[in-house]
Parts: sequence; structure tokens; C-alpha cells
Amino acid sequence: MTLDAGLLIDEPRSMVRRLTLNRPDKRNALSNVLRGAVFEALEAADRDEAVRVTVIRGAGPCFSAGYDLSREGAHEPLPFQTAAGAGQWARHVVEGCFRIWDLAKPVIAQVHGWCLAGGSELATACDLVYVAEDAQIGYPPVRMMSPPDNQFHAWLCGLRPAMEMMLTGDAIDGREAVRVGFANRAFPPEALEAEVLAVAERIAKIPTDVQQINKRSVHRAMEAMGVRTALRAGTEMQALALTTASSQETFARFRTSVTRALDARDAQFGDYRTQKPKP
Repeated sequence: MTLDAGLLIDEPRSMVRRLTLNRPDKRNALSNVLRGAVFEALEAADRDEAVRVTVIRGAGPCFSAGYDLSREGAHEPLPFQTAAGAGQWARHVVEGCFRIWDLAKPVIAQVHGWCLAGGSELATACDLVYVAEDAQIGYPPVRMMSPPDNQFHAWLCGLRPAMEMMLTGDAIDGREAVRVGFANRAFPPEALEAEVLAVAERIAKIPTDVQQINKRSVHRAMEAMGVRTALRAGTEMQALALTTASSQETFARFRTSVTRALDARDAQFGDYRTQKPKP
């Protein structure tokens, strides 16, 4: 099934539904239309008795390079209501994370290639994350704009790895993502899809009425430690960062040219778009 929003839906195994972000020409940039389609499809799967687990992946060379920052994408209406005011976007992102978190059925992220900014936030919201060994996961907006909308890094990766990621904006590869706790396992790129479907099939053997409690037992432990409060508090830090001169200057560049703004951000680091190909 193909949706105009840029989402493909299929069922590659019994009781396994798969959502494919299908904007490969835009590196699967997450427009609000596409995000809305993802939430709608996940919630439909949660209601469907024939589905026990959902996989999210990206078409083409990567999982997702982040939110759609184009002039068109930036002005699309939000896919669900979030209270207006300072920090609205960050609150909206965190609420989206918990929409996935609160589903009864497990959701798996299958990550290859770039998984940046909003793409990493989507993967983080999933219950399990499996990555290609050469995947590149990072949050480059910390360099000139703000900390993440969804500040998951310390929760998943711990103090030292989280601090390094926040203070550099550097990407980590799939193996490192497993080592620091962002992902469950890393596989060679050519084996990733088969390995993810094998895990999905194992999960699908367990009835949903039991599995939803298994899932919640882990989440309730995280909530008792304060994850909901911390992520929501993080939205206020993100809103505060957007008031800085550097952040406002960056947004001014985006209004002129997204490409030039990204190049200006990363050129001195020599990575992401500005990385020179190896000889």
C-alpha cells in the first residue's frame, strides 16, 4: 500500500506490519504530513488484531536525515494538537514520542544510513532499535541551533556519551550506537532486513494481551525513574535555546537557503554534507 504522504505499508511476515518512509529523494525528511501518516498507521496497527508488531524503516540510502526544513515542510500543520506558545514544537515532538511509547504493541526501528536529528528522535521512540553497522546517528543541530527536541541521550546512552554527543554534534556509527545503548544490535547492512524480520517474527509469537503488559513493565520502570518528567522538562531547554542570537541567526540562514545553512553549520567540522569523499 502506498500513501501520498510518502509512506509505504506492507506485511512482510505473518502478524508483522512494516512502514517504510518513502521520500528517498529527500533522504526521508520527516514532513508533518509524513509524520501524521506514520502516527495514523501505527495507531491503525495497534487496533488491528491481525498485527502484533510493527517495523519502521526508510527507503533508499538512509533511515531519515531529520525533519523537513524546506519552506513547504516547515509550514505544514502539525499532525495533532499541541498547546501553543514557546516550546510548542519540542513539546509536540515529545508528545509524539509518547504516542508511540504508549501503544500496546511493540514497534521496531530498522536503521540504515543517516539517522539524524528528527530521524534519531523517531527511532528513539520505538521499543527496539536495530542498526546497520555503518549507520550514522547524530544530532547536528546542537552546533548552531539548540539541544534536541526530545532529549533522550542521557537516558539511553549515559552521562559521558550523551555529553560528548551534545557538545560536538558528531555522529556515531552503528557499532558505537550499540555500545552506548542507543540500539539493541548492529548487523552488516546486507543482513539488516532479514535480522529485523527474524526478531519481529519471534516477538509476534507472543499474544498481544500478554505482550502489551511485558512492554509496559519496562516503560513503567523508566517512568518511575522520571523519564516523562525529564523529557518534558527538556522541551523548555530547547525553547530557551531558540532565543539565543546564534539560533536566531541560523534560522535566518534557513529562510534564505537550507543547503547553505547546513553547509555553514558543518563546514568547519568537515562532516555530514560537507564531508569530502575518501580517495
